[in-house]
Amino acid sequence: MNNFIGKKLDEFKVPVYHDGVFSEVTEKDLDGKWSVLFFYPGDFTFVCPTELEDLANHYEKFKEIGAEIYSVSTDSEFVHKAWKDKSEAIKKVEYPMISDRTFVLSNMLGVLIPEEGQALRGTFVINPDREIMAYEIHALGIGRDAKELLRKVEAAQFVYKNGDKVCPAAWHPGDDTLTPGIDLVGEI
Repeated sequence: MNNFIGKKLDEFKVPVYHDGVFSEVTEKDLDGKWSVLFFYPGDFTFVCPTELEDLANHYEKFKEIGAEIYSVSTDSEFVHKAWKDKSEAIKKVEYPMISDRTFVLSNMLGVLIPEEGQALRGTFVINPDREIMAYEIHALGIGRDAKELLRKVEAAQFVYKNGDKVCPAAWHPGDDTLTPGIDLVGEI
């Protein structure tokens, strides 16, 4: 298994459905801002709409901290539109819905299940330099939590800005941080 921490995203161009329009997203769209690539197995399934709705319910908070959410599946952008038109949960989605039908992103980030043509549940927090600062990959049956993802993005932003400080477990903005050094060894 590859380690993706610090990896800079390669070039890509993928279709997207967003704000009622079909367009494209490239790696350049992620330059200079915080981004989350949120892979899920498929539209019109079971756990996936609960996750995307949870993200939609917290999307304003992500925008407030300057982070864009991109949901990603191997379904086409046309299927994304049909799902948004049909599902009450997905009607709440305001963030871009990427189609990775050529598996460019799924292969790049190691989440593709080749024999199924679907992605695992992978979440990638990407800094303004297009480098991965945090990621997690779940089995298909394990849903994720948008509040915990928000906390991880906030912690990544803090560490990015304050490279000499680190965030302890369960850290939230405003909590105490640590400055690594010999004086802390054995004292925590």
